[in-house]
Amino acid sequence: MGETVQTLAYGEWPSPIDAATAAAHDGSPEFVGFVGDEVWWTEPRPAEAGRRALVRRHADGTEESVLPAPWNVRSRVIEYGGRPWAGTVGDDGSPLVVFVHFADQRLYRFEPGGEPRPLTPVSPVGQGLRWAEPVLLPERGEVWCVLEEFTGDGPGDVRRVLAAVPLDGSAAEDRAAVRELSDGRHRFVTGPRLAPDGRRAAWIAWDHPRMPWDGTELLVADVTPDGTLGEARTVAGGPEESVAQADWSHDGRLLYASDRTGWWNLYRDGEPLCPREEEFGGPLWKLGHRWFAPLDGGLVAVLHGKGALALGILDPETGEVVDAAGPWSEFAACLAAHGERVVAVGAGPRTAHEVVELDTRTGRARVIGAAHRDAVDPAYYPEPQVRTFTGPDGREIHAHLHPPHNPDCTGPAGELPPYVIWAHGGPTGRVPLVLDLEIAYFTSRGIGVAEVNYGGSTGYGRAYRNRLRGQWGVVDVEDCAAVALGLADEGTADRNRLAVRGGSAGGWTTAASLTTTDVYACGTIIYPVLDLTGWSSGETHDFESQYLETLIGPLAEVPERYAERSPTTHADRLSVPFLLLQGLDDVICPPVQCERFLNRLAGRGVPHAYLTFEGEGHGFRRAETMVRALEAELSLYAQVFGLKVPGVPVLELGT
Repeated sequence: MGETVQTLAYGEWPSPIDAATAAAHDGSPEFVGFVGDEVWWTEPRPAEAGRRALVRRHADGTEESVLPAPWNVRSRVIEYGGRPWAGTVGDDGSPLVVFVHFADQRLYRFEPGGEPRPLTPVSPVGQGLRWAEPVLLPERGEVWCVLEEFTGDGPGDVRRVLAAVPLDGSAAEDRAAVRELSDGRHRFVTGPRLAPDGRRAAWIAWDHPRMPWDGTELLVADVTPDGTLGEARTVAGGPEESVAQADWSHDGRLLYASDRTGWWNLYRDGEPLCPREEEFGGPLWKLGHRWFAPLDGGLVAVLHGKGALALGILDPETGEVVDAAGPWSEFAACLAAHGERVVAVGAGPRTAHEVVELDTRTGRARVIGAAHRDAVDPAYYPEPQVRTFTGPDGREIHAHLHPPHNPDCTGPAGELPPYVIWAHGGPTGRVPLVLDLEIAYFTSRGIGVAEVNYGGSTGYGRAYRNRLRGQWGVVDVEDCAAVALGLADEGTADRNRLAVRGGSAGGWTTAASLTTTDVYACGTIIYPVLDLTGWSSGETHDFESQYLETLIGPLAEVPERYAERSPTTHADRLSVPFLLLQGLDDVICPPVQCERFLNRLAGRGVPHAYLTFEGEGHGFRRAETMVRALEAELSLYAQVFGLKVPGVPVLELGT
């Protein structure tokens, strides 16, 4: 840091955070679990073609990536994936692990010192056989999991069941050797949770057109001595009740998170354990998300809160929760317990996600894996603020404000900084307040960022989440605009230098904002939904193929709304420069949506750039992709806001 503070135009501050640094630190550890007393997890490797590595923490605290490249531990079930591995300790005391390899989606058996061996076959049909949420049962010689099986070439030609895969490899070439456990009556199922005595299994199911946060059913079946499941009975849930997770207590009582009161709270055999206007659950975007984990002594590790989720220990007998001490203000839906030990993934405004272990006896937590290391001097990190803005009809809008911040620079007196409004994906989701070097890339240069948890976001109860029902493309757009204009009106942001950006559903909000408002000077649209009619008629994957029935309305009843809301329909209204970024392997928001949008815009003279990336799906994972995307985005803002940013390739804007 320099001794003197320079006065430089906002957006032109020199920063030690380059795009390569931001890309190298993208992603977070996920799917933590125990193998015996050891903690294992998956971890991103942006520099290795974006694969997910399986990491083992040895008893002495050293970390080892147990499978070399190109092994990629990641499931494609429901495209967003699910828990891709499970492990136990074999009779000889060494680990026995099963995992899903991304490239072929087969389930593999692995013992350190040997090569992975396939347990499941490759399917000749459609997009194959896929597996998630494995449960190892060595005493039965099986692994129980979710099977997603394609029956044809279309994205909707698919069925999902609970299945048992032999551990001896006899199903590696023989689909018939896989034993189906459930009847396929429900379109979607989560993995089985076995009671401690092995006599009952619980799982969650739901059907089109509902998404899992709309309504699910909690099913329980007896496990017969020969390892088949008896008739499943529904014990909780329904069309307007979302059960997000279920598990068994140490003494065989059924625990689950349900939002029947308007908040995801915890229940034991149907009785509320800690009724609060807080969330103890969340949206089930990936099979195997875990917001609570029962401990052997009867206590339950929980994630809970309004907005940000804290890590705590719940005493079911008193209803009291004691939170873990530590610097982490956000925890991911990724809990595991073993005896009295709890492992979680925590982060905060000054730290990226890291693996954290909580000692339930002392209440102290410590980092045990994927430890955050400052890539640059933390003086250059943003200093965020949690804000609440007022939207139309006086409604509350939650947001995180990241003002420009650089210890070496300040803006000219009387000048206001440009701001970029970030719309998160989902749209049923929430952006956590954690250190993100992509945000720091902009704030350290003098460009502010505001992340908006618009109406429809999770973490604030069902009523806030339901604001988006039938209103996608309206409420989200209004809320982002209210934050942008609120920042301008209060003198925080330059009214003439506002931008909007987002990916996936946030890409939709960005495109809808640019075609229906005059708030923004430009925007960055990343792997977006742009055409609802196409997206709802076979252009996306099965999991979200009827999502619009609640977000927009029933297609059979309001077909005109699908066209009226689509940015593609209103491409002729777009008049400001934009950047469009798209992965060519994206099956959730396919490139055809971008191409259709650009065709409608052709000849209108709107400056824009369209960058596509081979080998990238929904969500960029490769370092070189992220570098190019970030630098292109900064170049767009530099050109539109009249900034000089040396060292960044100029984005060619065509018309």
